Amino acid sequence: MSTSNNSESEKNLKEYWNNVYTNNPKEKLGWFETDLSPMFNLVNQTKLPKEARIINIGAGSTTLIDELINLNYSNLIATDISEIALNNLALRVGKENIKTIVDDLTNPQLLKHIEPVDLWIDRAVLHFFTNPKEQENYFELLSNTVKSNGYVILAQFNTNSAKFCSGLPLFQYDQELLEKQLGSSFTLVDSFNYTYTMPSGDKREYIYTLFKKK
Repeated sequence: MSTSNNSESEKNLKEYWNNVYTNNPKEKLGWFETDLSPMFNLVNQTKLPKEARIINIGAGSTTLIDELINLNYSNLIATDISEIALNNLALRVGKENIKTIVDDLTNPQLLKHIEPVDLWIDRAVLHFFTNPKEQENYFELLSNTVKSNGYVILAQFNTNSAKFCSGLPLFQYDQELLEKQLGSSFTLVDSFNYTYTMPSGDKREYIYTLFKKK
């Protein structure tokens, strides 16, 4: 694909997600959650100090950041392709409490230059990348960004879940697929399936995984 086509695709994706976050209150979004216990089941296993560098991938307007701040984590980064989502998030939690980075995970410009992180958290973003090249770029960025002995939490639609979300096709995962994508540099620490209830009441099946980088 040419550079111009990449730029056009990124522009369209940015516009798409900006529209999603402009036209919908966060509480109505299909991935909005109030029960963060599955995520913190894994976060707590890392036993990272409060000053650990934590990046929330595709953060949107997530309340995960609010809870991390409430728990006194002090070195938080949120990234998303939508500046609207990140602006809303920063206004809600306080700009002084978080660093925000607007970037495309499959064609990163800013993210590939950040300092390594202790914990990479992705809930419901990776599964939107259905193209093998997008997936390759994502995992390359992940591998280059996470420190040795750092952690990765991936929570994605599992192989029993829906094939579409927010009108977009998805790539479903299980533990084995995630292990294969991460490769031999990462060790699986924990994995479980979880049934998430959307604001609409519909159910979605997730796979939650925690990996440690060697």
